[in-house]
Amino acid sequence: MSGSRRKRPGDAFDAIEPPGDAEVVVGVVSVTVLVEALGALSGSEVWLLGLLVFLPGAASALGTVRQTTFVAVWTTVVVTVSVLLRDREAGHWFDRLLLILFTVGLAATSVYGCHRRIRREEAMLRLRSTAAAMQRHILHPLPLLTDDVLVNGVYEPLQEDRLVGGDIYDVVASPFGTRVLIGDVQGKGLTAVGAAFAVIGAFREAAHREPTLTALVDALDAAVVRHNSYATHTGDDERFVTALVIGVDAEMEVQAVNCGHVLPYVLYDGKVSALELEAGVPLGLAELAAEPTTVGWFDFPVGATLLLSTDGLTETRSADGTFYPVDEALTKYVDFSPTELPQALHEDARTFAGAGGQQDDVAVLTVRRSRRH
Repeated sequence: MSGSRRKRPGDAFDAIEPPGDAEVVVGVVSVTVLVEALGALSGSEVWLLGLLVFLPGAASALGTVRQTTFVAVWTTVVVTVSVLLRDREAGHWFDRLLLILFTVGLAATSVYGCHRRIRREEAMLRLRSTAAAMQRHILHPLPLLTDDVLVNGVYEPLQEDRLVGGDIYDVVASPFGTRVLIGDVQGKGLTAVGAAFAVIGAFREAAHREPTLTALVDALDAAVVRHNSYATHTGDDERFVTALVIGVDAEMEVQAVNCGHVLPYVLYDGKVSALELEAGVPLGLAELAAEPTTVGWFDFPVGATLLLSTDGLTETRSADGTFYPVDEALTKYVDFSPTELPQALHEDARTFAGAGGQQDDVAVLTVRRSRRH
C-alpha cells in the first residue's frame, strides 16, 4: 500500500557509501596526471604538486580506511619523489622540506580522521538498530487491520535524526470492539518518550479490560500521573498528553473521547465534515477538570473515512505565519483513497510550509471499516 508510510528508522541515518576501489585509483591517477600536466605547462611542477596534498582529505570524507591509506601513501610518494628528484639545483630546500612534511602530516591526519568517521558511523548504525527495535515497540507499523477497521497513515518526526517523535498512535482489537488511539506528548526528546511508553502501554492493557471508553481514558490518565510522579523524583519535567480515543464496533455510530486533541474529520460521499466533540483536559490533568470525562457519538457509515491527525498538521505554518488550511486541503483530496490521503496531506503541508515555514512532528491516520461491514 503505497500511501501507507511511516519513516523507517533506517532513513534517519545512512552511512556514507564509499566509492569503488577502481574509482579511487582512476580518480587519484587522473588528478595526478592533471596536476603534472598543468605544472609542465606553467613551469611550476613542484609547487603545483601542493594541490595533491588535499586528496587524502577528500578520501577520508568519502572512502574507507584502506582507500584513504592508499591515497595518502600515493600522495606522499608522488610529492616526495618530485621534490627530491626535480630541480635539485634550484635551491629553496627548506620550502621543499616543508612541503614534504606538510604532505606527510596531512596524509596521516586524513587516515586517522577516516578511521574516526568510520567508527562514528558504525556507532550510529548500532544506535539506529536499537532505536528501530524501540520504535517497533512504541508504534506498530501501518497499516493495522482488525475485524472492525483498517487503519492507514503516515508518521514522520520533524527532524531526520530524531528516530522517535512526540506523536503516538495505536489500534487494539478488544472484546468491546476496536479502540483507536492518537495522541501527542508534550515536549520532545527522550524524556517525552517515557510518557509515550506509559500511555501506549496502558492503552494496550486497559483496552482489553475496560468495557467503556471513559474507564479506558481514566486508566490512561492514571498512567500519565504515575509517570509524572516518577519523573518528579528523578528530576525530569512532568508531561501531559493530548489524545483522542475512538471506539468502533458493528454499529454505525462510534464513540469518541477527546482529551484536548485535534478534532477528527469524516469524509463521505464526496463531502468533508468536521466533527464536534466536547474537549476534555489532556491526559495527566484530570484532577484539574471541573467535569467528568464524557463520550461523544457520531455516524460512521460503511464507505466513510475517518481522518485523525496531530497538531503537526493543523499548526503547520508558511513563512508569513499563515496556518495550513486543512479544510481546504481535504476538499481538494476528498476523492483520494484512505491509503493515499495521509501521504498526500503530509506532502501538501510540507510544501505549504516551504523552507521558511514551521512544521512539527506529523501523524495522520485514516480509519475505514473493514470489509466484513
